Formats: sequence, structure tokens, C-alpha cells
Amino acid sequence: MPIYEYQCQECGHELEAMQKMSDAALVDCPSCGKPELKKLISAAGFRLKGGGWYETDFKTGQKKNVAKADTAPACGTGSCPACAD
Repeated sequence: MPIYEYQCQECGHELEAMQKMSDAALVDCPSCGKPELKKLISAAGFRLKGGGWYETDFKTGQKKNVAKADTAPACGTGSCPACAD
């Protein structure tokens, strides 16, 4: 479930709320009680830690290394500017 950030336009109170994507946005500020909450735009960040992920458990040998700068471009089709270099 995503965590959304809200800020009250009246008193400036900020809060986070874990909600389903289908839930209606919160409007009432828990601090001042006014219907002035606005959803903030923020970047969601996460990191997959520990074992059980493709990079750590299913790759073998040299394939386990993260892509290096001298490797081929991601698309590999030859049609983008990165492939032309």
C-alpha cells in the first residue's frame, strides 16, 4: 500500500497516510480540523535489500556484476542516439 504525504494549506501541518490507491484523498486536517489537506507530490523510494532478488540469487559468474559504463546501450537496437556512439 502506498504512503501518501499531505499538508494542510491552513496551518501547515504535514502528515503521512498509508492508503489504498482506490481510497479517496484525505481532506480534513487532524491538527486544525479544517478541510484544507492537499496531497503532496513526492518521489517514492525503496531499496530491495537482502537475498531473494534476481541480482543476488539467480545470476551466475560475471553476470552478477552491475552494468558498467563500457557496456552496450540498454536498447541495443541501433536506432537511438546512444547506439550511434
